[in-house]
Amino acid sequence: MDKIKELYIKNKEIINYLIFGVLTTVVSLATKYLLLFTILDAKNSVQLQIAVIISWIVACAFAYVTNRIWVFESKSKKIILEMFKFFSSRLATLGLEMLIMFVFVTLLGLNTDMWVVIWTLVAQVLIIIMNYVLSKLVVFKDKKDKE
Repeated sequence: MDKIKELYIKNKEIINYLIFGVLTTVVSLATKYLLLFTILDAKNSVQLQIAVIISWIVACAFAYVTNRIWVFESKSKKIILEMFKFFSSRLATLGLEMLIMFVFVTLLGLNTDMWVVIWTLVAQVLIIIMNYVLSKLVVFKDKKDKE
């Protein structure tokens, strides 16, 4: 048990990021699938993108709170600037997800429920990696204000 605790303490940021990244992915996927399998249609490219955007907004809000408090333990008093950087960096990965879904689901016609799930999961893996790098290097690089 001590080895596990020691391993956790040594890698706390990455482990917490992975835990909350998975939870954020669950929030995103649950939101998207709830929309696509109830009121929106993945075969309609506009409705597909609406589902992606709504799921992004919900997941991004969840991710900001969890990343600020538990992952990067930010104490910055510049919350508005931090939020702006966080949401801006997430816009880049939203664009990546939208591009992946547009190319593979809309352009290539891989729009059955199974393919929507597969391409969403592929996109999520890439997004989790990119979001960590952007959060670490851009958003939460200074955990505390230097003032």
